[in-house]
Amino acid sequence: MTAPDLPAAPPAPGGGRGGGLGREGGAPVHAVPRPAWTWHAPAGRADDEVVLHDVPGGVCAVPGFRAAGIRAGLKRSGKPDLALVAADAPVTAAAVQTTNQVQAAPVRVTAAHVADGRARAVVLNSGNANACTGVDGLALAEATAAAVADALGCAASDVLVCSTGVIGVPLAATPLLPAIPDLVAALSPDGSADAARAIMTTDTVPKEAAVRAADAEGACVVGGIAKGAGMLAPALATMLCVLTTDAPLDAPDLHAALARATARTFGRVSVDSCRSTNDAVILLSSGRAPSPPSPATFQRALNEVCGELAEALVRDGEGATKLLRVRVTGAAAEDDALAVARTIAGSELVRTAVAGGDPNWGRILAATGAAPVPVDPDTIDVAFGGVTVCRDGVAAPFDAGAARAHLAGDDVDLHVDLRMGLEQATVLTTDLTHGYITINADYTT
Repeated sequence: MTAPDLPAAPPAPGGGRGGGLGREGGAPVHAVPRPAWTWHAPAGRADDEVVLHDVPGGVCAVPGFRAAGIRAGLKRSGKPDLALVAADAPVTAAAVQTTNQVQAAPVRVTAAHVADGRARAVVLNSGNANACTGVDGLALAEATAAAVADALGCAASDVLVCSTGVIGVPLAATPLLPAIPDLVAALSPDGSADAARAIMTTDTVPKEAAVRAADAEGACVVGGIAKGAGMLAPALATMLCVLTTDAPLDAPDLHAALARATARTFGRVSVDSCRSTNDAVILLSSGRAPSPPSPATFQRALNEVCGELAEALVRDGEGATKLLRVRVTGAAAEDDALAVARTIAGSELVRTAVAGGDPNWGRILAATGAAPVPVDPDTIDVAFGGVTVCRDGVAAPFDAGAARAHLAGDDVDLHVDLRMGLEQATVLTTDLTHGYITINADYTT
C-alpha cells in the first residue's frame, strides 16, 4: 500500500471519507478499457439503425468543452488535486447527487447553482471532501465557485462545485483559492486526462470515456470522466462524474435522461455498500450538434458512457482482484430481480467466497432468501460461469474444477435464476479481500 494522500493541512478531528484517498500511482496510468459486459448494446454495433463508436477525448470529446488538472497543494503527496471542466459559454446542465442525508458543502452549493438548469463550469478538488465542515465549509465552496467565475468571466451561480477526500477535516482556503487562476489558465481541449488524474483519490487509474452515436436523423457525442474506488453503493455509487454532450435538450429532458442513465449504471454497482456524502454526476449539454439524433439514440450514448465508467469504477475497487457480475433472472418484476442482485452483491460472505475461489452456493441461496422480495427456495438455480452448482434449491452435480477455474479469473459471472417470471437485472461488485481492509483500516492515520 502506498502512503496515504492526506490533506496538506494538519488533520482535524473527523473520520470517514467522501470518496477516499491514498492509493494513487500503484498501477500504470491507462485509458479505461471497453467493458466486456454492459447494460446496453455494445459500441460499434448497428442495432435498430443506431451505431455507437468509441472516440478519443473523454470529457473534451465534445467541441466547445475544455478541461484542466493541476497540483494545487491540497495533497501532501504533491499529486494533482484540482480539476476544471468548462464550456465556452453557459450551457444546459443537470445533476444527480447523493441521497445520503449528510451532504457535503459542495453538494449543497451545486444543487442550488444547477437549479436553473444552466452552468458554465464544474470545479473539482480531491484530497478533502469539505464535508461536515459547517458554515466555513459552505462559505469556501461558494468562494471557490466565485473564484472560478471571476477567472472565466461568468456568474458564480454558473459554476458547480465537487470535492472528494477525508470527511470532517476543514478544507483550507489556501492553497485552494490562489490556485484557481492557474487552473483556468491550464484549460485545454486536450485536458480531459489531466482532469481525470486530478480527481483521483484511492483510484489506481484515471477513468474517461466517450462515444459518438449516429442514427438516420443525425449524430451526437457524449464524453465523461469519473473517479471512485471505495464507498461505492447501489444508491447512485460514490463517485464524482462529469459528462458532456452536444445533443440539444432542455434542462428537464436533460435531467430525466441523466436520471435514467444513472439508475441503470451507477445505480447498479457496489464495492462496499457505503454511500458517501459527496456523490455527484453532472451533465453539461452545449446543444451544438449540427444534426442531432433522436432522443432515444442520445439516451443510448449516455447509457454507454455511464455504463463504461461505472464498470471502470468497480474494476478499480479498493482491494479488488475480481469483478463479480451478479445476474438475477426469472423474476416476477425487474425491481424484484434488482433487489435480489443487490442483496447478493452486498453479502460479505458471498464476496469473500469469490475472493477465495470457493463455489459456495449455499451463501448465495442464503443471500437470495434475505432479499426483501418473495422467492421460492425450491425453484432457484445457481451457476458460476455457466457451471450449474445448484438446481431447484439443492446441490447439483457439477465439475468442481471447471467452477474453480472460472472463479480464479478476473471476471466472475454469477447467475441466479429464480424461475418465477421473465424479468432480470444485473449488479456489479467485487470480491472482498484483505486489501480492502488494509486500505480502510488506517485511512486517516
